[in-house]
Amino acid sequence: MARPTRTNDWGFPRWRGYGSAREAQAVRLCDRDGCGEPGKCPAPKSPNSPERWYFCERHAAEYNAGWNYFEGLSAEEAAAREARERREAAGFTASQHNRWAGPGDGSRSRDEMRALEALELEPDADFEAVRAAWRRLAKELHPDVRPNDAEAAKRFQQVQAAYEVLRAAEERKTWRPA
Repeated sequence: MARPTRTNDWGFPRWRGYGSAREAQAVRLCDRDGCGEPGKCPAPKSPNSPERWYFCERHAAEYNAGWNYFEGLSAEEAAAREARERREAAGFTASQHNRWAGPGDGSRSRDEMRALEALELEPDADFEAVRAAWRRLAKELHPDVRPNDAEAAKRFQQVQAAYEVLRAAEERKTWRPA
């Protein structure tokens, strides 16, 4: 009668390294002929079919480039399906409380975004670009340069206020306690 052998996987400390008993995991390769990349992206073999191809990212993009989701439908049926799917997918759209800022990475406040707009800058502009735009617009719109121009004076005040908002934000960002 053979005695069962006991493994070293019990108790503390473990007598062998973690992960040393793991077997190699099977990797599914891309279904595109001649490709040796892992096939991580499933794609349907035909419409409404549960069977899938598994492509690498490059071949999945190539496959999807020629895919017509509305193939075989009339224009009215395609429009009705699109409207129905947009209605059903409304929960996946951006939530309303995140849409106030518009473009940008979310690191700027609404006032800062408006100030960048007043200075005619992109949302990701750094402070050096802000300073350059402020100087350019201030030179162009200054009341000494354009006397008796009420529109230029109003725009000059907007530019000054926008610069103050962005300067204060930059100071808050770079301020370090002593």
